[in-house]
Amino acid sequence: MKNPYLPSPMKVERVLVETADKNIKTFTLSFVDGGDETDFNYVPGQFAELSVLGKGEAPFGMASSPTQAGCLEFTVNKAGVLTTALHNMEPGDMVGVRGPLGNGYPLERLEGKNVVIIGGGFGFSTLRALTNFMLVEYNRSRYGDITVIYGARNPGLVLYKDELQKWGQRDDVNLCMTVDSANGDWNGKVGLIPNITREISPSADNSYAIVCGPPVMIKFTLPVLQELGFSPDNTLLSLEMRMKCGLGMCGRCNIGNKYVCADGPVFTLAELEKLPPEH
Repeated sequence: MKNPYLPSPMKVERVLVETADKNIKTFTLSFVDGGDETDFNYVPGQFAELSVLGKGEAPFGMASSPTQAGCLEFTVNKAGVLTTALHNMEPGDMVGVRGPLGNGYPLERLEGKNVVIIGGGFGFSTLRALTNFMLVEYNRSRYGDITVIYGARNPGLVLYKDELQKWGQRDDVNLCMTVDSANGDWNGKVGLIPNITREISPSADNSYAIVCGPPVMIKFTLPVLQELGFSPDNTLLSLEMRMKCGLGMCGRCNIGNKYVCADGPVFTLAELEKLPPEH
């Protein structure tokens, strides 16, 4: 068994600047060792620890879908020493990747269901992975209606613009994009995600709602989903909650008797309601 603390070397293949302020970039990484690629079996919603020699490591959810062979993608917000080091990297540079870690979205439970995906800002990365997984040709028939509600503070902070445009052109996904405030070039909705969710009113019949984003967005979106009839068992959330080691050893991400990194980061609302309100 491979040492879970030992990262695998990966090469930076592509760096894409996502936002107008250049503070969020998506990195496409390739495996150096074929054995590492074979062993890295993951599902959307899981995460990995990215490391830069001499700068440390931190957890990031996979923004890529497992259906994308040969590479992993991570979307990184520039916020500290490690993320700054990552943002300074160029194609050909090397990083360490340790994972996959945690528990992802329950794909088998979602089969045959309608899926409502609600994401805000930087928290949309693993929801993007899930959406791409469900939309790939050989998976699409396993799921019912797919509704995606995605919001950002302003148009310059919208992620994955080209991909979202392609989703919007499909007839098998209902995409709604919104921003908190906009300029004259914005053609989507303007409004907060909870309000837009209430306006769209996705049906809770035979449906799961999956939410990931800033805590304040989650706080005000959950009551709307409850109004619409989504039960706590059919509402999934993806949390970060101060994750550090990724293995449930350091204790930084515990909520009651749960560790976000080991028991999550995906939980049902029903599970979280039994825990202290620290999330």
